[in-house]
Amino acid sequence: MRLRKRITGAVTAGLAAAALALGAAPAGAAPAAAAAGPSYAGSTGVGVHNAYEKTKYPYFADALDSGAAMLELDVWTNFFGSSWRVSHDNPFGNDNNCENASTPAQLRTKSRNQNLAGCLSDIRSWHDAHPGHRPVILKMELKDGFAANLGRGPADLDALLGSKLGDALYRPGQLAAGYPDLDTAARAGAWPARADMAGRFLVELIPGTVEEGNSADKLWTDREYAEHLRSLAGSGRLGQAAAFPAVHRAEAGDPRGRYADATIRPWFVIFDGDASAYAGGAVDTAWYDRNHYLLIATDAHNVAPAIDGTRPTEAQARERVALMAAHHASIASADWYPLPSVLATVLPRG
Repeated sequence: MRLRKRITGAVTAGLAAAALALGAAPAGAAPAAAAAGPSYAGSTGVGVHNAYEKTKYPYFADALDSGAAMLELDVWTNFFGSSWRVSHDNPFGNDNNCENASTPAQLRTKSRNQNLAGCLSDIRSWHDAHPGHRPVILKMELKDGFAANLGRGPADLDALLGSKLGDALYRPGQLAAGYPDLDTAARAGAWPARADMAGRFLVELIPGTVEEGNSADKLWTDREYAEHLRSLAGSGRLGQAAAFPAVHRAEAGDPRGRYADATIRPWFVIFDGDASAYAGGAVDTAWYDRNHYLLIATDAHNVAPAIDGTRPTEAQARERVALMAAHHASIASADWYPLPSVLATVLPRG
């Protein structure tokens, strides 16, 4: 109850000031980031679930304009269709608000329902029109996992992301520079300052619902990409990697213990699970913050007491973001696309 009262008070009396404070270096900032402001891992932003859906945004450029710190894409790779498809529940084709704009002038002018390459072209065109934009996590759920035998494996994704986003990507090799792996780098506070992440996209990968429900699939996205990172690092090619695998679903303790192969565990520094589990008290979320791991809290609206998943009041949504910030989330995700002022909120984490 005291935590709830403290958060509510912060929302009503000083939430805006707390957000503005992110522009100045707090006393506890890591020395490497002090000159440029707080660390990227030291803030809490807001994400939009399935931002590619046309019922939420007519064009993906509109999702990028929303101010959200995270936007989600669902991707299919199986043999039922060609290329990397973007849709919610259609494995055969594309159903999305992407238009494959090759220049900023083409945004909101072309046919939608494009593949992942088309979505990435939109993102790059928007990026070119908005230099220095806020850092954005592009969360990709690989609905049915990778399909390397079809030319849609981890290395193929790296190549696609690199060809489309180029220097707009924040890559694993940049975090790990000078360190043996991502875990060591994160715990050393190697994340850039938020100011230095301006104009960057960080790609997060999670296993998909179809993949997780397939008893015959023994190599899920998270493990496959972590093995890929380990292999690249072992051959001095980590700079080619374009994405970060996430440990999916909330769990007490260190969830990386689920991986029998301990050598891939240091390649996970992003954790993605249900906000209710993170806020419920069974998970020590401060552990993630202390180690500078990113924590993505999904379905933030369902944390008790639940609020509307799409159109809560602005005060309710802001209070919920503050609650998840207090629980050390890096991203509080929901479907609050009608509330751009909430989506643009950035608070100190913890």
